[in-house]
Amino acid sequence: MVECVVQNWQGQEAGTASVELKIAKPESAAHILHRALVRQMHNARQGTLSSKTRAEVRGGGKKPWRQKGTGRARAGSSRSPLWKGGGVIFGPKPRDFSVKMNRKERRLALRTAFQSRLASDTVVVQDFGDQLARPKTREMLAAMERWGIGANDKVLFILDEQPENVVLSLRNIERVKLIAATNLNIFDLLNADRLVVTTAAMEKIQEVYSD
Repeated sequence: MVECVVQNWQGQEAGTASVELKIAKPESAAHILHRALVRQMHNARQGTLSSKTRAEVRGGGKKPWRQKGTGRARAGSSRSPLWKGGGVIFGPKPRDFSVKMNRKERRLALRTAFQSRLASDTVVVQDFGDQLARPKTREMLAAMERWGIGANDKVLFILDEQPENVVLSLRNIERVKLIAATNLNIFDLLNADRLVVTTAAMEKIQEVYSD
């Protein structure tokens, strides 16, 4: 179990929140996190790159010049990979980059990544959607400063619900990303310098990922 201090909108201590998730053993945690990260990055690739071989490039059917007597090197096609406008040797072709990983392993990696960031890199705050009467980026920046987040930190906001005022207030802030508590993923959890999690999101994570 990990206990975190909860801050309010003003940055003052307002209680504690705890989460207890089943995580990987210390000796295997790095391995399973690496596998999950590689899987996500590979599965994000479209695999649509395509180049033409000498057989697929248009033209080149006629022999450019006769075999002997010209003093030039023999050539059978103007679409040879050695020629400008020719085909590509061993170029990319459409392929599937996806990597498989068991569902239990994926969820174990998610729980391990999240809980490993809780101790020192996570700010737990009370739900602040009602603190913004209207979208105001300046107020969000001031709140982040009160929560101890640096101006150059990459920040991941994890919310249970996404009120319009919060989304509009955050979207213009550089190096800030917003995701739902039910959409955790390895890359975002490990890529951010700091996490901002609401108390409602903590409860949702405990509910959804506790198995």
